[in-house]
Amino acid sequence: MRFLLDAEQRAFAASLDAMLTSADTPSAVRAWAVGDHAPGRVLWSRLAEAGVFALAVPEGYEGVGPLPVELAVAFLELGRHAVPGPLVETVAAAALLGELGALGEPGPAKRLLPGLASGGTVATLATAGARALDADAATVLLAVEGDGLWLAPGHGPVRGSVDRARRLAPPEAGGELLARGPQMAAAARRALTWARLATAAQALGVGLALLDRTVEYVRRRTQFGVPVGSFQAVKHRLADAKIALEFARPLLFGAALSMAPADVAAAKVTAGEAAYTTARTALQLHGAIGYTAEYDLSLWFGKARALRTAWGTPAECRAEALAGLSAGGRPRR
Repeated sequence: MRFLLDAEQRAFAASLDAMLTSADTPSAVRAWAVGDHAPGRVLWSRLAEAGVFALAVPEGYEGVGPLPVELAVAFLELGRHAVPGPLVETVAAAALLGELGALGEPGPAKRLLPGLASGGTVATLATAGARALDADAATVLLAVEGDGLWLAPGHGPVRGSVDRARRLAPPEAGGELLARGPQMAAAARRALTWARLATAAQALGVGLALLDRTVEYVRRRTQFGVPVGSFQAVKHRLADAKIALEFARPLLFGAALSMAPADVAAAKVTAGEAAYTTARTALQLHGAIGYTAEYDLSLWFGKARALRTAWGTPAECRAEALAGLSAGGRPRR
């Protein structure tokens, strides 16, 4: 089965690519990594104007969604350009709030979703006692504890991660209780599915950027008087990376069409492993320069490692995918 984007979706991807290419995202990433959020917030506003965050927000709350295929298109470009910020977390928060609204808890959705759609609100979401991504940059910090959703009053110490632009902090306990009950479990599961879809798309974009930049590098770098890219061993490594990424692409868009948790988990682990494999190949083929923090490619290396385990480790996603197969492939909410 082939999953091809239509003309409007391809134009949307091209417009995001053009916008981000002209925005000097590596500078914004480096600034974000040291706590300077100003360049990243400019990018955030431009993405909001392009309608990226509205894709996860239902029309009844001033969004245009939910549109998972278009969201996957957008996040592939965000990964390709290594855009910083709690992008996935804002989508997860929107999915959670939208699901609560659909299940009869519209209060938090009416209060918060319009701001998420417009980009005026930067949200992050922590589940099951985990640290929240970019809590120091977020204007809304949501925490899921048991069957309750809390608006956290603040956050603890900020720590770095393998991706220097991903800054983690624990949400403070207490705050305002937004919702509680069995509907929260269903909403949290739905939010996890959306978060994994966005993470998979972002990882695929990261892998494609690493591959493109590595191909360009081995064409220019010479050894023994010939381009390194002419060596058979180099060609094989790049071909393996290309195949892994292209295998992940139809899984991603197939999962976006079904939004079955098992399909999304399979897409997430496949895209994450493909990006991680491509990162290892890119690092080896770049040699010593690939290890330097000053070299832009390092921004994608760290992101490939972080996205591999974000919102579900490979083992967890494989278990989810296998559970779906055991259930006969039926979508499970």
